[in-house]
Amino acid sequence: MNKCDLAISVKASLDQYFKDLDGEPPHALYDMVLSCIEKPLLEYTLQYAGGNQSKAAEILGLNRNTLRKKVQQYNIS
Repeated sequence: MNKCDLAISVKASLDQYFKDLDGEPPHALYDMVLSCIEKPLLEYTLQYAGGNQSKAAEILGLNRNTLRKKVQQYNIS
């Protein structure tokens, strides 16, 4: 999978989201999408890195302290 495949998946999910609204106005879309994507991204990367936060942070391109805050925010163990 490449970046374009991810973009296609996100667009397809957003298409479905707007269809499912059935005329209701969307609300806080940005935060909803980020929280839906960010938690599994962090979980998967931490698992891939064998639980090593320094390695995971490097893979993600984040500062280790930023990753730690996000791990706490999402209650990732």
